[in-house]
Amino acid sequence: MNRRNRSGLTRWLSWGTGGLAVVAALLTGYAVFSGDDETATSDRPPAVAGASPSPTYDAPSDWTEPDRWAALPRGARTDDQGNEVGFPRTVEGAVAMLVASNSTEFNRERSHVDVQLGVYESYLIPADRTEKNRARIRKGAAENDALLRRTMGLAEGGVLPAGAYSRNQVVAYKVIEASPTEVSAWLLSRATVKTGELEPEQGSYTSTLAAVEWAGGSWWVSAASTENAMRRHGHDERPPIAAPGDAAFNSGGWTAIRAAS
Repeated sequence: MNRRNRSGLTRWLSWGTGGLAVVAALLTGYAVFSGDDETATSDRPPAVAGASPSPTYDAPSDWTEPDRWAALPRGARTDDQGNEVGFPRTVEGAVAMLVASNSTEFNRERSHVDVQLGVYESYLIPADRTEKNRARIRKGAAENDALLRRTMGLAEGGVLPAGAYSRNQVVAYKVIEASPTEVSAWLLSRATVKTGELEPEQGSYTSTLAAVEWAGGSWWVSAASTENAMRRHGHDERPPIAAPGDAAFNSGGWTAIRAAS
C-alpha cells in the first residue's frame, strides 16, 4: 500500500468507523477533530471537539490491571434492524445503549449506508428522524464508503475485497454526568481497518463524547442531548487515550468493559 493510501487510512481511523457518534455529529454540525486537523460537519464554526483520535498511540508491553470493570446490561430485544434495543433505565443501561450504537462493523456485505442508517433508525430519538435528516445521514455514509474505497485503491462503487472491513469497538467509558433522564459519557474505542484477507490490520484508539436521554420508555440519542453535552463538556479536559492495561487508563478514570457472556 502506498504512502497516500496509508495516510488516508489514518484519517479514516479517526473519523470513518464510528456509529451513532458520526450520526449525531452530522445532525448537530459540530466538528470532529482529527489529530491536528479539523473535520467539520457543517458550515457552523467548530465550537467543541466530539472525538479525538491518537493514531500514534502504542499500548505498553507491560500490563496494569484496570481498577474498574463493568459488565453492562443487555438490551431486552433485537429490533428489525438487527440492533440490540430496550436497555434498562439505569446509568449502566444508558452506557450500554451508547456502546451498542457505537460498536459497528462495515464490510463487503454491509456498507456504511446500511449500518449507519440502521443505527439511525434504532437509536436516534423518533422526533429527529425526519426525511431531511435521513438524507443527510445517507449522504454522509455514502461519502464514508467512497473514502474507504479510495484509501484502498478501489474504483468508486467497487465491492470490498474478501476479508476487508472497518470496525469500531467500544472498550471503556467514563461517565461525566448522570440523572434519571440524561447521561453523558466519554467512550474509548478501538478502531481498526483491514484492506484484504492477507493484509495487516491497522488500528487506533479514539475517544468520543456522547449523551443519551430517556423518553417514551427508552434511551435515545438526540441532536439536543448531543449539543448539550458538547456545549457543557466539550472544552473540559478529556481523559487520556490509553488502552486497558496501560497505567494511564486507570489515572484517566476509565472503566473497562467486560465482554457479555
